[in-house]
Amino acid sequence: MHPKETPHIAAAADHLVAIYNEPFGGKPRGRYRLSMKLMRQLLDRRRIWHDEIEALTRAMYERGYALIDMETFFVVIAHQTFTNTRRANEAGIIGADG
Repeated sequence: MHPKETPHIAAAADHLVAIYNEPFGGKPRGRYRLSMKLMRQLLDRRRIWHDEIEALTRAMYERGYALIDMETFFVVIAHQTFTNTRRANEAGIIGADG
């Protein structure tokens, strides 16, 4: 547990990881999105503050997952998902500018 990770944040991160590994939506496991309303319920808050999302993001990172804040919802995805993603190189970046 990260020094700034409270037991409440740790429990929420563990729950989000468990959801990732549960079958739902016709898929055996994998990435998903979570509404702001459900995130507030998970954190037992009427309002979620930036420092809480930052702490939860760090906790998820430590567990091998990314929590992406999309302002109106959150996306949970495993770091492993990106291992086979194509990589941009210098020529591609320079060529994209013109």
